[in-house]
Amino acid sequence: MPTVLGKLRKRALTPSPSETLLETRGFHRKSPQAQQLLETVGRRFLEGYGHVMSAPSAAGAERDLEAIPAQFRGFAYEGAGMGAAMRDALPGLGSGHVDQLLAGPGSTHTYMIYVGIGWSMARLPRLLRADVSTLDPLLRWLVLDGYGFHQAYFRTQRYVHEQHRETRFPWPADDYPEYTGNAIDQGIGRALWFVCGTDVHLVAATLEKFPEDRWSDLWSGVGLAATYAGGCTERELSDLRERAASYQGALAQGSAFASEARMRAGLHVPHTAVATRVLCEMEAGDAAAVTQELVPRGAVHGPLPAYEVWRRDIAARFTDVAGSQ
Repeated sequence: MPTVLGKLRKRALTPSPSETLLETRGFHRKSPQAQQLLETVGRRFLEGYGHVMSAPSAAGAERDLEAIPAQFRGFAYEGAGMGAAMRDALPGLGSGHVDQLLAGPGSTHTYMIYVGIGWSMARLPRLLRADVSTLDPLLRWLVLDGYGFHQAYFRTQRYVHEQHRETRFPWPADDYPEYTGNAIDQGIGRALWFVCGTDVHLVAATLEKFPEDRWSDLWSGVGLAATYAGGCTERELSDLRERAASYQGALAQGSAFASEARMRAGLHVPHTAVATRVLCEMEAGDAAAVTQELVPRGAVHGPLPAYEVWRRDIAARFTDVAGSQ
């Protein structure tokens, strides 16, 4: 339950809900239905953030987080991840909140919580950012995905329209620093789904303004957002797949990641199943299973982190599936 101090903390540190309105952000509004969906995602994110900020501890927010409808619960846990990381970082707000969140029901929302930690990195000085070296070494790149999404969502002109790219981002994990830009681009790709209001043709046209060596990571992010958040019809998804052209494997890899994130947390929704049928040419459960089948076993040696090896193997599997049709 929220405490009086928690309510004051929430009021002082929670962004205004108006910041998630498409009109406020200047984002494209494809339809009233798509606008309502994307704005609800934003509100639920802030709701999860607020629950963690107002509770005595991150663990104390679990009941409220679990009460959020399945379609939006993952986004609430993403907000909770940001809130827990902010509480760990700021003086006087205690410590261990991220660990608490990951130890309870949040253990099935690891993907989303890690992404939420990335939001906190975008809002904190470098010295106060979360110590990602303590996180799962395979999945911690999702933190930079979250950072990239935040920057594209709130600094859209610079990161989307001017195609700014971070080079050698100060990554506390101290491994593969040259890969940080790729992980950030995956988050920027996810944000394109929101910036372009789920309009698949606008998404593709905006993405194609970036240098082509960034397209694979961007298409991966688009596939993840289209599958996890939803917002378009089966026909629109088919158009999206066609626009991805030779990057359909990357698009499918992102879609499969989204399916795994939802399946792991038990957040089954119809639009995810539709998306994986179109983008992965598989049922949602089968697409999720591919991601787990291809998890790297043991140490990975070479110029790429295990996370990228994993992503490429998944993309290749879906490319092979498409080629066999």
